Amino acid sequence: MKPGILAALVLAFLPAGCESAGVYAPVLGSILTDPSAPLTTAEIDAGLREALTVGTTNVAGQLGRENGYFGDPRIRIPLPKPYREVQRNLAVVGASGPLDDVELRLNRAAEAAVPEARALILGAVRNMTIEDAIGILRGGDTAATDFLRARTETQLTAAFTPHVRTALSQSGAFRSMENYLSGIGLGGTTSSVQADLTSHAVKLGLDGIFLYVAEEEKKIRENPVARTTDLLRKVFGAAA
Repeated sequence: MKPGILAALVLAFLPAGCESAGVYAPVLGSILTDPSAPLTTAEIDAGLREALTVGTTNVAGQLGRENGYFGDPRIRIPLPKPYREVQRNLAVVGASGPLDDVELRLNRAAEAAVPEARALILGAVRNMTIEDAIGILRGGDTAATDFLRARTETQLTAAFTPHVRTALSQSGAFRSMENYLSGIGLGGTTSSVQADLTSHAVKLGLDGIFLYVAEEEKKIRENPVARTTDLLRKVFGAAA
């Protein structure tokens, strides 16, 4: 594999406009000054870890704040399907407020749990082997994202669940939903409703995280000119 290609892929997670390109100097310096200089496997490994760390932190910063989910139509978490049609019908007559409130709180719970997800994903980056790194470099457009999801999804689900459940409870989402159901004669299903809302928010919360991690990766692999233009043009030019 040509050095320029390796260098470009090491940058796959570098966020747009990021001021942190300097951290790559020890890894990329020889390539940018001498395209014929080969990278060692240790340099590839260290560079890829740093790139994944920067990218994961960037996505977590985007989603782990107020309206990170709720304000983003692509990943906004809707109510579970059984309640969505009811919500739409009530909205027609201006009576969907209680369910709208539950939807907002589902998204707030996901936003609050993002730091825990970031910590677990970064743990997977730290535990990555050189064989993993080489496999990612040789993989497809979302090889790094696929690797991280495969390595962390079970742990993330287990760790996300109590955080989301606590956030839903503290925000009043459970109480709002239970009051709504009692008002239409469907009370007495508290534990089931809480479990459904929690698992729903966890699944879609993780989907949102990995959607954006994959996009960070694909953007650089497919269109380097769109990111830190001068540096990436130079790197990809060396691979031409």
